[in-house]
Amino acid sequence: MKVRTIVATCAVLALAGTGSTPAHESQAETVTPKFDQAIPNIPGKSLVAVEVDYAPAAASPPHTHAKSAFIYAYVISGAIESKVNNGETRIYKAGESWSEPPNASHSVSRNASKTEPAKLLAVFVVDSDDKALTTPVK
Repeated sequence: MKVRTIVATCAVLALAGTGSTPAHESQAETVTPKFDQAIPNIPGKSLVAVEVDYAPAAASPPHTHAKSAFIYAYVISGAIESKVNNGETRIYKAGESWSEPPNASHSVSRNASKTEPAKLLAVFVVDSDDKALTTPVK
């Protein structure tokens, strides 16, 4: 496992514990690294994938991703509410996806259900030397 993935996982988990959330939303998401590999025909770029499991009512605090990161997010199960940059807040159900451009602000990222878990796969195309994939918005 590469250091960047460990740092990204720690950053997302640290983000999950910040901010104020009601008692019923105290559980945060769990981030599991799935893949981290340099892209051989695109020097300086890597493909990184993480699986994000949201407990019922769990949410990530507002954040940005690495300035170089193009992200594809695919909902594996449940429903995820998301808002990127100044776009609309949308609920994506299992089988649906969205993308985030480099340096995007992700102001909403949460499980849309208060009773059912949700899971998504986030795939990053990122500069290989970017160490932190997620940074909290201050």
